[in-house]
Amino acid sequence: MFNYNNFKQKSPQQRFLFIFGLVILLFYLALGVLLIFWKDIPFDIQPTYRVAFGLLLIVYAVIRFFRLNKQTDR
Repeated sequence: MFNYNNFKQKSPQQRFLFIFGLVILLFYLALGVLLIFWKDIPFDIQPTYRVAFGLLLIVYAVIRFFRLNKQTDR
């Protein structure tokens, strides 16, 4: 899955983009979990839509993870 030797051989730009991709992935995951479990959210949204949007963000984070993982295999 993750090969440290392959990571060391990348250029600094590729390493930066990989780490940036991980940060964005964690952001989407955290935002999805936050939307699902934060009951007193400061904007008015129905709980059903809030959970649906949170799940959509988590699914998108998983898709980004597999795309990022596939990209590192090259």
